[in-house]
Amino acid sequence: MAEVKDWRPFVYGGLASITAEFGTFPIDTTKTRLQIQGQKIDQTFSQLRYRGMTDAFVKISKEEGLRALYSGIWPAVLRQATYGTIKFGTYYTLKKLANERGLLTDDDGSERVWSNILCAAGAGAISSAIANPTDVLKVRMQVHGKGTDQMGLLGCFREIHKYEGVRGLWRGVGPTAQRAVVIASVELPVYDFCKLQLMSAFGDHVANHFISSFIASLGSAVASTPIDVIRVSVLIKLSMACSNFDHVVLQTRLMNQRHVTVMNGGVATAAAASSAQRLYSGSLDCAVQTIRNEGILALYKGFIPTWVRMGPWNIIFFITYEQLKKY
Repeated sequence: MAEVKDWRPFVYGGLASITAEFGTFPIDTTKTRLQIQGQKIDQTFSQLRYRGMTDAFVKISKEEGLRALYSGIWPAVLRQATYGTIKFGTYYTLKKLANERGLLTDDDGSERVWSNILCAAGAGAISSAIANPTDVLKVRMQVHGKGTDQMGLLGCFREIHKYEGVRGLWRGVGPTAQRAVVIASVELPVYDFCKLQLMSAFGDHVANHFISSFIASLGSAVASTPIDVIRVSVLIKLSMACSNFDHVVLQTRLMNQRHVTVMNGGVATAAAASSAQRLYSGSLDCAVQTIRNEGILALYKGFIPTWVRMGPWNIIFFITYEQLKKY
């Protein structure tokens, strides 16, 4: 029975993550669209099409249909089935191991913050690295919207593998892992801390889970939005096969640097300009150029929808997770 219980955090984490993903995915799509617009280097996304989250939601629904809001949902579900399962299962397993070795709590019985952060950071890094291919698929399908209807999940996967190889599925794994570490290091310890502090007032009930998850989501949004902006820029690349746009080259920032280059102030494919300059040399360079060309506030593009999504996502997840723990 002990072995079965050890698997429960993994199973419950995956099921709760999938439930939360279905409930908040349209918000994630609007966030992604907001984050890629207004790039001065990439003319494809230079136009500010959306004035905000609500405007993006309405325009996407009107111009591309409601289904476009769920473009990329299946790789997102697949991602949560891997990422969510491994992340939360690993976190609570590491906490259990730390507790058994006397590393989790102080003499007075309170949990050590640094121990929680280390457990969360390790869980975030491991899970994000494994689940990176599904993240690549999800973001590309979100950006292309209704253009991916005919290709589908397997079609996009085949095209990425065909033209970019296995390495193409792990594009942006560095920034993705960095973001996962930041989010996990804030989200999970903050939730556990708030839940413990509110136990005397609310007990181990839904009200406690609701408030704790909401506070955790705010901290995560503040810490992760700059990394998320860079991460999304990394994940989007040349992928004509995953769209219906005739001869439209969707190139942005790090993800696309092997296919798109800057040449005489314009944009050209790498095949036509093999000696041209790369757009970015890495994540840090991407951040520096973004600040230089668009201002520091560009790193917080989509902050409101990020928090608006993280809030409901965390609430749905933790309430679902806590309920599953009862069985």
